[in-house]
Amino acid sequence: MKLSVFTVATPELGPEELAAAAQEAGIHAVEWRYKEAPDAAVASQEPSFWGNNRCTIFPSGGEAMLDRFGKAAADHGLTTLSLTPYLTAGDLEATEQVLKAAKRVGASFIRVGVPIYDRSRPFGELFTLARTYLQQVQELCRTYGVKGLIETHHQTIAASASAAYRLCEGLDPDCIGVLYDPGNMVYEGFENYRMGLELLGPYLAHVHVKNAGWQAGPEEADGSISWKADWAGLAKGVVPWKQIIEDLQAVGYDGYLGIEDFSKEFADSPAMLQHFVHYINGLQSQG
Repeated sequence: MKLSVFTVATPELGPEELAAAAQEAGIHAVEWRYKEAPDAAVASQEPSFWGNNRCTIFPSGGEAMLDRFGKAAADHGLTTLSLTPYLTAGDLEATEQVLKAAKRVGASFIRVGVPIYDRSRPFGELFTLARTYLQQVQELCRTYGVKGLIETHHQTIAASASAAYRLCEGLDPDCIGVLYDPGNMVYEGFENYRMGLELLGPYLAHVHVKNAGWQAGPEEADGSISWKADWAGLAKGVVPWKQIIEDLQAVGYDGYLGIEDFSKEFADSPAMLQHFVHYINGLQSQG
């Protein structure tokens, strides 16, 4: 399995700096974050994952920005694996715009929209919306030659592998696939890892690598305890990455493992990338 980096996790680096750090660490591909520029108030802040992220392609940046980021990857021997936006399920116009950008930059994947579940709308209604959207996205993906990925993500109707499978079942796995994220599944969506991977079958297209854990809050007056999940270092959370690597090998997965570490365990992104490569390569050699 090769290694990639999703640039949401490297906010202080510009594209050329990120590409150089990834190459030096031994990473093979980049997943470029794709989101509009923050407003002036946010842009004046320190770099952050979801705010002032210097490693983000802005849609308003047009072809010049796409070409700059694509060149940064190519100049350092890296593949542009994904253009990763924050799409809304049902928004076909925005989805097609991302597909056009992905094709220009040479990306294999984009992340497609999945409805949020917050108890305000019934699941059945959201499921129908998502299925209709994905059926239409499938045809767009076929046209552009770029695969659309459903991410297993907490607070959506695809929090687990089985929920994601239900969304893509019957669709063309050459056009629609699943981005499997066990770190997100700590928050919501946990199920036996190998079972989920076996269920996904040909829809398993990509894997994100991060970790998280649960912490107990203070005891309430009635004796109950509230629990909260938060991000943790790759080797320090509850996701058993050694087991997951073995399970991925068991199902014949030969795609990418993409780092998306939000733990802030290291002082800077280059150090985080070096640790990721050392840690995951060590686990793969044990498998």
